[in-house]
Amino acid sequence: MISPTLNPSSVTGTASTAANSPQAKAVLSSDFETFIQMLTTQAKYQDPLEPLDSSEYAAQLAQFSMVEQQVLSNDLLTALANQVGSGNMGQMAGWIGMEGRTTAAVAFDAAPITVLPDPPVGAQEMSLVVYDTQGREVDRGALPVSDNPILWAGVQQNGQPVAPGLYRFEIEATGAAGVELPTTQAETYARIIEVQNIGSEARVIFEGGAEAPASAITALREAAS
Repeated sequence: MISPTLNPSSVTGTASTAANSPQAKAVLSSDFETFIQMLTTQAKYQDPLEPLDSSEYAAQLAQFSMVEQQVLSNDLLTALANQVGSGNMGQMAGWIGMEGRTTAAVAFDAAPITVLPDPPVGAQEMSLVVYDTQGREVDRGALPVSDNPILWAGVQQNGQPVAPGLYRFEIEATGAAGVELPTTQAETYARIIEVQNIGSEARVIFEGGAEAPASAITALREAAS
């Protein structure tokens, strides 16, 4: 009796399907036992005139074993990542209600916003430029070359107040001979109302709906009363 031989490519395909399936962890053990039974059956019914080389058996078994170990390793890494994420969430719970220092857009609702400019090296003149969430410039004004905090009252150069919404701030500067310097992001403080753990990244949500990676928060302070 001649039985079809089992080639390495068919075993690799079976192993890959098992590894990529959402139920891989649950069925991996039974698949491994099935694989052994298939090898045994193959050895029993192979063509005696063209026997399968024993090295092919070893190669097939090694391939499946590697996939098994990879799936187990992935499960372990996922579990560790979830534990780390849970720990971060526990630590960040204390951020809620505090103000985080950020370059993200922040909410303006009539109350002045404290802006923390970051003058580029070599700046001799600089301006504060304000943008809305659509990237439109809504205000611009000259500043002294300093990193001292300033208050933005939300009033444009023509005296008209800007509408309530989210705004971000940039510093444009020129150096010697009027050479334009790289634009820098100006930071502000915004109240944190939520923290999230999305995959491997923790994020904070600010009052008004703006958000930023937790790693981008450079300072925390008690919320202003």
